[in-house]
Amino acid sequence: MDIKAKIDEIIDKVKNDKDFGESFKSNPIKAIEGVIGVDLPDDKLNDIVDAVKAKISADDIKDKVGGLLGKFTK
Repeated sequence: MDIKAKIDEIIDKVKNDKDFGESFKSNPIKAIEGVIGVDLPDDKLNDIVDAVKAKISADDIKDKVGGLLGKFTK
């Protein structure tokens, strides 16, 4: 299994599927198990949850900074 590809898939689903995003927020382990289709130990899934959350946070910060910079350049 390509973990990076699965993380990218999960990030895409969180951002573009409102229902999945809510599911991820309320129970990220269960949401991820549904996407990967494999029952992994929670400690392994927690690593994936952390990676997804970090990437989403980084993207949100990047979008906000980009928006602020756009206001100053206009």
